[in-house]
Amino acid sequence: MTTKQISLKRIAFLSILLISLFPVHGTNKPILNRVEPPFWWAGFKNPSLQLMVYGERISETKPELSYEGVQLVSSSSVENPNYLFLDLNLSSTVKPGKFEILFKQNGKTIVSTTYELKARENGSSKRIGFNSSDVMYLIMPDRFANGDSTNDSKADELEKANRKDPNGRHGGDLKGIQDHLDYIRDNGYTALWVNPVLENNMAHVSYHGYSTTDFYKVDSRFGTNADYQQLSAEAKKRGIKMVMDMIFNHIGLSHWWMKDMPMKDWINGYPNYSITNHKKATVQDPYGSVIDAKEFTDGWFVPSMPDLNQRNPYLANYLIQNSIWWIEYVGLDGIRMDTYPYPDKQMMSNWTKKVMEEYPNFNIVGEEWNINPAAVAFWQRGKINPNGYTSYLPSLMDFPMQNALVKSMTEDSGFNPLYETLSLDYLYPKADILVIFAENHDTERYFSAINGDIPKSKAAMIFLMTTRGIPQVYYGEEILMKGYKRDGDGLLRKDFPGGWQGDQINGFNGTGLTSDQLDFQQFLKKLVNWRKMKNLIHNGLLKHYYPKDNMYVYFRYNDQESVMVILNMNSEDKTLNTVRFAESLQGFTSAKEVMSGKTVNDLNNIVIPAKTSMILELK
Repeated sequence: MTTKQISLKRIAFLSILLISLFPVHGTNKPILNRVEPPFWWAGFKNPSLQLMVYGERISETKPELSYEGVQLVSSSSVENPNYLFLDLNLSSTVKPGKFEILFKQNGKTIVSTTYELKARENGSSKRIGFNSSDVMYLIMPDRFANGDSTNDSKADELEKANRKDPNGRHGGDLKGIQDHLDYIRDNGYTALWVNPVLENNMAHVSYHGYSTTDFYKVDSRFGTNADYQQLSAEAKKRGIKMVMDMIFNHIGLSHWWMKDMPMKDWINGYPNYSITNHKKATVQDPYGSVIDAKEFTDGWFVPSMPDLNQRNPYLANYLIQNSIWWIEYVGLDGIRMDTYPYPDKQMMSNWTKKVMEEYPNFNIVGEEWNINPAAVAFWQRGKINPNGYTSYLPSLMDFPMQNALVKSMTEDSGFNPLYETLSLDYLYPKADILVIFAENHDTERYFSAINGDIPKSKAAMIFLMTTRGIPQVYYGEEILMKGYKRDGDGLLRKDFPGGWQGDQINGFNGTGLTSDQLDFQQFLKKLVNWRKMKNLIHNGLLKHYYPKDNMYVYFRYNDQESVMVILNMNSEDKTLNTVRFAESLQGFTSAKEVMSGKTVNDLNNIVIPAKTSMILELK
């Protein structure tokens, strides 16, 4: 071997050694896996759009684009080299269309993607959200109806269907909901709140949807993004608004971020997390400490739900844009936000403000599970708070009223809890758009909570459909479905009978229902459809009188008409002397009882049958 050959061999050996010790960047080209949002729309009020670009070593590239009306303002790399954040400015005159985003190294395009700006639906910004004219029907999609059995168990999903497991996947889906939209419409419901439908690719207990693993994808066991669009379109044909359930506080542990997070502070406390202290007052308390509030907002719900850090500006932008994307993509009329007090409250204020700026007539209802009206009112738009916090959230779930509704039917105090809770409405900037309910997917079934008392259930429904607020009915409530807290969430959220092929009982057509169930179903159907046509109930004033003799009387009225409501839980017939109510009955001489159709000719002494509640249209 010559000296030259030996030298070349040594050089080759040293080169291999150096490469093994210090890998040379550029051996493998950067790749592109995701761009989110996957597309956008021209014509929003806010001209800014931030794209999250993800792919191996994508930060080593320099992005470029050329499209009239679109300016690439900046490209930001972060701690993880597999992410880039592109800030775009969209002019007010930008046209819908497609353009290429090029990712270059040394002036050479390494990878590219086509991005689209779509045309917005006419009148999109003027959409009318759910309001006091609506009655909302709440559905847990996995437990309502199985319209497509071929998607029950998907190869790429960690949890397969097992209807025998109360906490398992049962196969309900978007097609099942769509198949029964006529049932929902015929029963009088004008808004549909569906529990979360986004991907929950978790190994266990993923049916409920509150462990998101992909913010831009419908869970494949529920259907596709296109199926969600179609459900919304078909609902709108029937006069039914769509309300999407969202979660900003946490994600599922199997979210794709968890395998390769953009930044260390993307998740609170990862990997050494602590469980939240659940002390919601810490973020409202004018004397509260920083550490207590931090332990509340930054703590995890459970080990399978990583807590998102909304103080990270990139994550905050991501979540805000995601909600606007779904509003526009599906044609939403409202959002229900889960665990509203748990995320960073300044970010939540900013989120609601930005959404409402784009859709001024939209509606968002937040979940503040608290039976104290003052704590709930803190979060409503227009509330002046001692700690200076400003909220832009239009509506909240009225848990104080739900608690009062249970107590009024189960304690010796009679209807006093309802009266006293309503009397605190001065705490709210706008009490008439709170969402009122007897039960939802997290509470005990109301029929179980009141020990299966049908007259009390009817009284509760009459109250919800005639008092102030936006009523919400939980699927199965109309057929007196039962469910106890002691049995766990899985059994609280039982399948709607008739939603699966082979069910012996069918709540949709009445097959196999008891006479009590059939009677209650028709009762509620008549009541909700009556309310649907009553502007007086939607927008009228309310006057109530302190409960006496186990009866609660109140009036809904405007300049044109008046309705008298009598809630009665006496076990024997009663004659109600109406002298007390003279200021509300002045000028009226008779009435028609809505549910029975009977005429009341004497308004001075009204005979009330035992355990019967009444709605009187005054004449």
